Amino acid sequence: MKHAYARAQAISQIVLACLLLLLPGITAFAGAAGQVAEDSADPAHGDAFIDSSIGDASTLIPILASDSASHSVAGLIYNGLVKYDKDLNLIGDLAESWEILDKGLTIRFHLRKNVFWHDGQPFTSRDVLFTYRIMCDPKTPTAYADPFLQVKDARALDDFTFQVHYEKPFAPALESWGLSVLPEHLLKGKDIVKSPLSRHPVGTGPYIFQSWESGAKITLQANPRYFEGRPCIDRYVYRVIPDSATMFLELKSGTIDRMGLTPMQYTRQTDTPYFRQYFKKYCYLSFSYTYLGYNLKNPLFKDSRVRQAISCAIDKQELIDVVHMGLGQIATGPYKPGTWVYNPEVKKYPFNHHQARELLSKAGWEDHDGDGVIDRDGTPFQFTILTNIGNNERAKCAEIIQYRLAQVGIRVKIRIIEWASFINQFINQRRFEAVILGWTIPQDPDLYDIWYSGKTKPEELNFISYSNAEVDGLLIKARNTFDQNERRKYYFRIQEILAEEQPCTFLYVPDALPVISSRFHGIEPAPIGIDYNFIKWYVPKREQKYVP
Repeated sequence: MKHAYARAQAISQIVLACLLLLLPGITAFAGAAGQVAEDSADPAHGDAFIDSSIGDASTLIPILASDSASHSVAGLIYNGLVKYDKDLNLIGDLAESWEILDKGLTIRFHLRKNVFWHDGQPFTSRDVLFTYRIMCDPKTPTAYADPFLQVKDARALDDFTFQVHYEKPFAPALESWGLSVLPEHLLKGKDIVKSPLSRHPVGTGPYIFQSWESGAKITLQANPRYFEGRPCIDRYVYRVIPDSATMFLELKSGTIDRMGLTPMQYTRQTDTPYFRQYFKKYCYLSFSYTYLGYNLKNPLFKDSRVRQAISCAIDKQELIDVVHMGLGQIATGPYKPGTWVYNPEVKKYPFNHHQARELLSKAGWEDHDGDGVIDRDGTPFQFTILTNIGNNERAKCAEIIQYRLAQVGIRVKIRIIEWASFINQFINQRRFEAVILGWTIPQDPDLYDIWYSGKTKPEELNFISYSNAEVDGLLIKARNTFDQNERRKYYFRIQEILAEEQPCTFLYVPDALPVISSRFHGIEPAPIGIDYNFIKWYVPKREQKYVP
């Protein structure tokens, strides 16, 4: 799962997706043959974009979703008050402008006029106020409520002016209003969990919901009244294809227009004249990291020396070289290397089986009966790693980790589970020993929802049950100051603690490897990625494939 620390927390446009971190634009992009952008013809309307994903959406009410699939689709249906531009600067979305008052404690948003919900009703500040209130309602099962609980007072001053006041400084305040705004007239007085909007959403965004075939596809239609202008591409189709190999065959046959390539597909299987002619592929360090997470309620993982030992026993560079064909960097914490918040000086855990065995021995784990598996008090050290179907890289990582841990006497089983069951029955219910997953890295470095000890309820994001009083305090201090240098100090210390305690083993930051049909023009890679200007992508009339 690219588990989305999603659009509600800025999603950061995603997912999602979640949400992406970095102020200085340090990401390098490259096309298959050095191309990064093109604009060879006048923009035209028409055609369809057939996207693909290994997993289906769970709900199209963004505040209820914690998966990237849901946020990817919902991000085209809804808007927030603000969003990130291509250079990672916050700009207006439903808000035309805003004022920061009272030394940062008050934000007054001036909203766009002549914005309409997809059912024709006008958008007003009452919708924003309603969304704020539903986020703060304890009956709303959302993982993204905390930023809105920091608000002391929220008011719709008139139809197009919305104001919020905070009791104390809250650094992610402005960014948090990237939250998808929901329609009051369709949800007021209703149980949001049972709302038909989960399957038939109504937003203000560039695309209008058309249909959803569960496990197969979701279809959206261009919004002709969109306030930023009608999208050039008429239809967006989100196809669910659980297997990467099948997805690649569909890409080659032309039945889908985009997928995220595997490293093998990127480096070898697409290095042909055919692919260079009909597709463009991109490579850049992603806003995400992959990790081995432990259920810290499980007695096996209570001792930090055990978790440190596992980190020493895993050759992270091997995972990058073998599984990702060298396309990625070793992760040392929850932030992307090279960004202002990234601490390069934290404790590292180089591949070292001798050190791993020594740490395990100190924690009481040794092979007392000579069967090749370490044990303590007669109990062998064995556990199961869960991950999701459709992500071959995670499955391969699990196999390599299984092999490496066997060399230090730890027996590992692997279980691969269908996405929806994986999230709903295992992650949300905390029914796991260890998992291999990924987190999207948010724009703002506030990771309160993931690491704060109070965010461990079902469907909240601290599902590994991490708890550290100093980290709790630092998370609160960091979000309660606007001074970036002060925030950096707090986040540097948080990374030091996480590196020492190893509540999860940070594995690697992979390169993103999207490939897109070359008939689509207007794609302009930037520090934020490539999707930020999707409504301006187009297909010249002569190249259009799906014509009504």
